[in-house]
Amino acid sequence: MPVPRPTQTVLITGASSGIGAAFARAFAARGSDLVLVARRRDRLDALAGELQAAHGVRVLPLAQDLSEPAAVNRITEALAEADIRITGLVNNAGFGTFGPFLQDDPGHLVLEIAVDVSAPVQLSAALLPALVAAGSGFLINVASMAAYTPTPRMAVYGASKAFVLSFTEALWAETRGTGVTVFALSPGATSTEFNAVVGTEDATAGARMRTPEDVVATALVHLARRNPGPSVIDGRVNRVSSGLSRVMSRRSVSSMMHRLTDPARRR
Repeated sequence: MPVPRPTQTVLITGASSGIGAAFARAFAARGSDLVLVARRRDRLDALAGELQAAHGVRVLPLAQDLSEPAAVNRITEALAEADIRITGLVNNAGFGTFGPFLQDDPGHLVLEIAVDVSAPVQLSAALLPALVAAGSGFLINVASMAAYTPTPRMAVYGASKAFVLSFTEALWAETRGTGVTVFALSPGATSTEFNAVVGTEDATAGARMRTPEDVVATALVHLARRNPGPSVIDGRVNRVSSGLSRVMSRRSVSSMMHRLTDPARRR
């Protein structure tokens, strides 16, 4: 008789749409059980039903708002109650605001940092030790091309993603030799609801968009590598632009990004 494959269970945040939902569909197609975290219960339930019917995997939807201080504790408590051992974590949830920093609501910025910075750190701290103890598994933290340059009109979002990139690359170094794969994934302009929610539709009009499926395919290829590096950028154009930004002066990059994010230039 064939030996049953050990069950893999992947926890994905921001799973109700976009890149998170694409990750969920990709891992379900590979036979992984899932824990899906997002704010929108109706969308989570619909996606869970779709994946269970299509692939016969088990899916636990957890409707949680990661801007709330107790959200990560509620997630870990739900995992313990359901006796679920996570073998992979995708920290994908994130949101931002578009506009001048001085005009933004300070309270909203605190919530943005909670989702984009605090939640990935807390979930990594909660779940990575068990992966290391088991000597297997993976952690994918979704950063952004915004991590590689200053991002005027999205100052906190860009800084948050720079944190995620640096944090993840440090974890990659700390976990080498443990059997756990850790890396940051940096998408560029992607055709998701993010642009409509954040208000960047004018600034990204005409940009060459990648699809969520493109982004996830890049991540899965990197995950399958024998010795994957600490980060991967989705898309050739994005990889080239990140290289150019590194050889330009900080003054030049900041000025260029200020022009590129000006909605008026698209009108």
